Amino acid sequence: MIRFILIVITVVGYLILSIPILLVEWIIGKFSPMTKDVSSLRIIQSVFRFILRIAGTKVTVIGEENVPADTPVLYIGNHRSYFDILLTYVRCPRRTGYVAKKEMAKYPLLSNWMRYLHCLFLDREDIKQGLKTILTAIDKMKSGISICIFPEGTRNKSDDETELLPFHEGSFKIATKSGCPIVPIAMNNTAEIFEAHFPRVKPCHVVIEYCKPIYVKDLDKADQRKLGVYTQNIIRETIEKNKALL
Repeated sequence: MIRFILIVITVVGYLILSIPILLVEWIIGKFSPMTKDVSSLRIIQSVFRFILRIAGTKVTVIGEENVPADTPVLYIGNHRSYFDILLTYVRCPRRTGYVAKKEMAKYPLLSNWMRYLHCLFLDREDIKQGLKTILTAIDKMKSGISICIFPEGTRNKSDDETELLPFHEGSFKIATKSGCPIVPIAMNNTAEIFEAHFPRVKPCHVVIEYCKPIYVKDLDKADQRKLGVYTQNIIRETIEKNKALL
């Protein structure tokens, strides 16, 4: 419980103490939006790294060289833990917005930081609003901002990590309409940080692999029509392969 309490204190304390930083970042953004974007990214990455240290999480990372350096990408990952966001965000080399559930927008300060970081809030119950979110994500990709989404739509609570929930095909329109590559992210053992023994946070070893980028135009027509299934198979096979590393 000590780790959990320390993480809660860190998160709440940071959000309260960061109010002046939010103001400074807002002022910087008025003169140089890019400077604000990068500084906000680095600030939150530092906070997330600190939280992962408190959690005692050992991370093995494979394939970071597969992430293209010259273009924004659509990150697609499996999702079993709240810590998936921290684990992947600390490794984002460029501005990256995450697609989160709309409920996150109601939390003050947290939602302010999320908007600074180009995060989008998805209404999973309203198809029209969901489409608007996807269109906004496409615009962000075209402006040079990467997007990360967990297309299972919610945390997968299956005991078997390879039993992934269906990937929502609509998520992949962000790549097909923007022309940017898809980078599948396969994560092993992340639920062991917290969810598997809630409310305790335990030290554990997780494996993250960035798979080779998918260029949609290079796929055959059948795979282009079922990008969700195609990407899900890559992630599932990678999770299975990396079990041996735990």
